[in-house]
Amino acid sequence: MTVYSKSILDSLCLKIKNYPRFSLNEIEKFCWMAAHEHKHGVLPSEYDIREIDENLYLELLEKFQGNNL
Repeated sequence: MTVYSKSILDSLCLKIKNYPRFSLNEIEKFCWMAAHEHKHGVLPSEYDIREIDENLYLELLEKFQGNNL
């Protein structure tokens, strides 16, 4: 299990907030997009099925859902 630093998580949270059409109602989608971009270097395409780091996804989701921003 990869442990991510607070600075990486904070940086990714800021990136998520700046995604076009960002919405807390779709936070799962935006956290998934950030985890994908972090791992693969690009945002996912419409039908992208490449794996992401699920631990990173869950940590990002937890920061938004717990308001630990």
